[in-house]
Amino acid sequence: MKEARTARSFSLAVKERRSQEIELSVGGELCLENAHLFSGEMDRLVGGAPQGKVILDLSPLAYLDSAGALAVYSYREAAGHRGVEVDVYGGADRVRGVLEMIDVGALTTPPLRSEEGRTPFFVRAGEGFVSLWRDFVEVMTFLGELLTALVYVVRHPKGARWGDVLFYMKRAGEEALPIVGLISGLIGLIMAFMSSLQLKQFGANIFVASLVGIAVVKELGPMMTAIIVAGRSGSAFAAEIGTMQVNEEVDALITMGFEPVRFLAVPKVLAAVFVVPLLTIYSMFFGILGGLIVGVVGLDLTFYTYIKQTMDSIRLFDIFSSLVKSAVFALLIAGIGCQRGFKVAGGAEAVGESTTSAVVSAIFLIILADSAFAVLLHYID
Repeated sequence: MKEARTARSFSLAVKERRSQEIELSVGGELCLENAHLFSGEMDRLVGGAPQGKVILDLSPLAYLDSAGALAVYSYREAAGHRGVEVDVYGGADRVRGVLEMIDVGALTTPPLRSEEGRTPFFVRAGEGFVSLWRDFVEVMTFLGELLTALVYVVRHPKGARWGDVLFYMKRAGEEALPIVGLISGLIGLIMAFMSSLQLKQFGANIFVASLVGIAVVKELGPMMTAIIVAGRSGSAFAAEIGTMQVNEEVDALITMGFEPVRFLAVPKVLAAVFVVPLLTIYSMFFGILGGLIVGVVGLDLTFYTYIKQTMDSIRLFDIFSSLVKSAVFALLIAGIGCQRGFKVAGGAEAVGESTTSAVVSAIFLIILADSAFAVLLHYID
């Protein structure tokens, strides 16, 4: 036979009442079951008129849990806002131990983020501008350190870690060949097919070769290659250095007397600058090949005719300028990837954020640099 559970209760009694002071004793059990009643019972006994001071004697209290202790401190905080001072004393060792578990300071600490609605637009815009300016300063500072390290390597070639350069060339170059070839071929195929739908209406099928060749060589080849490298290698650079930063391996390098930028960033940047122009030529080849397939299969052009028209449309200056452009893209991709990696502070979540930031920033810089090259090459040519 089960015994019926007796509801826990507490008692409040007035021990002494003076003009500006009242002393009460708390007995029974103050716990989770009845803690919500404590504040109301206190207000009933203290009275409507605010007292100067309230004294709580916990000596008669038989049991107290964390919810009861929180009710006592919450009442004291609320009374303090009304100008009433509340003192708590007495109690068994177990009761005092529970009271000491409550962090009184945390009850009055304001939240880290206010819940009073959304931040005004201009405040958010100002914060965004300040954050953008700080990020720009950090990137420029890292760029200066990176250029200094590259100049040192040019003056002292033996100081470079050429073994690591070859390793990153393999990762960023050889392992990227399949995806670069596939995407470039598909881009060339799609461009040729879509342009043929319009040009064949005017009997200008032959100009599909010119259109694909110029677009792939001057713009799409370098840009698509750079975007692929940013997604593959730029993110990998940021994640690798960011993980080392979290594990304090970068600090260990500094302790051992190594320059982190020269030791970690320079091999990655050199590998990218060497490899991306080669990948760009590879991308151009497959882009033209994709257009060739459409021209031969769908437009009844001969292999020789398509290649001849493509070669007549492309100049040596176009190829050279695209290679220079791709080398600049490589410097931006590897540089921003390493900079985001060195910026990591925190745990695994920060590494993920830096990786995402590296890819987004690299793509933005690629498009920005490509726009600048478009204007510059127009006037040079």
